Amino acid sequence: MSGVLTIERPGMMMTVQDAGRFGLLHQGVSASGAMDQDAYRIANALVGNDPGSAVLEFAIMGGALRISRDCRIAITGGACDIRIGDRVLPGWESHWLKAGEILTIGALRDATWGYVAVSGGIETAPVLGSRSTHLRTALGGYEGRVLAAGDALPLGREPGGECLCLGRTFRRAVGPIRVVAGPQDDYFAADIRQRFLTETFSVGTMRDRMASMLDGPSLPAVRGHDIVSDGTLTGSVQVPSSGRPIVLMADRQTTGGYPKIATIISADLGRFAQLPSGRAFRFRAVSAEHAEDIGLRAARELADVIATLTPAGTAIATVTEENAS
Repeated sequence: MSGVLTIERPGMMMTVQDAGRFGLLHQGVSASGAMDQDAYRIANALVGNDPGSAVLEFAIMGGALRISRDCRIAITGGACDIRIGDRVLPGWESHWLKAGEILTIGALRDATWGYVAVSGGIETAPVLGSRSTHLRTALGGYEGRVLAAGDALPLGREPGGECLCLGRTFRRAVGPIRVVAGPQDDYFAADIRQRFLTETFSVGTMRDRMASMLDGPSLPAVRGHDIVSDGTLTGSVQVPSSGRPIVLMADRQTTGGYPKIATIISADLGRFAQLPSGRAFRFRAVSAEHAEDIGLRAARELADVIATLTPAGTAIATVTEENAS
């Protein structure tokens, strides 16, 4: 351990998260991990951390923190007001935070989940191979819970290096959220499947790290809304008897007894998670093969962004949007 991060004022739903807890679904343990994996990975890269290092994740409002040693910090996820003392700082870029200084992070604009990476990473004790917090089961993170004022988190050793920023544009897709049909799309009549793909939905206010309820048209299942419980994925769009679809997220249950009309492709999971409540969107179906191609291309583009980070203050690239395809 080298240094301590103290929460002066917690952000909303602020937790410790890393890449996730894998290989335990058969034992009923969901992966957890960062809701927006791209923003999480870029945050770690900006401060020179290993890709799987633990960070702070928050929803909407960032709060304030203090660190006991000099370190580099980076905030990603969405645009927000970032300050060290009276200095206003850009996001998606790393900055030196001196021992004892207060970092304050305001409200996210046009995004839902933000990430605070600290050089050296947060080194709470791993649980089942991960530092990620699963709130429903109080597993991992810091005492398995949302962070509170006065919590002191251990840090890893400063890895050294310079402050970095984006050296090329990080593109976020815009347009419909892409899905693969099923696995129980046959529970829904053809006109209901068409309704799912042509009408507008929005993320409701009932949302957390486990699931997001959608506002929009009802999706009744002609074969009924009960199935023999089977496995779920992050991005599964399940439909209970109310006809109101629910998108399962990082802290989801590992099995479910409602039919799943579709599954959001992996490349669009972070983009969906970042949709503000009330933002209208539509779904678009792609084949499993096309989804794999999109995922591979997105992984290459993210790797290129990380490989081309440049010294802070020298880059002109930023976060932009491009049409989904």
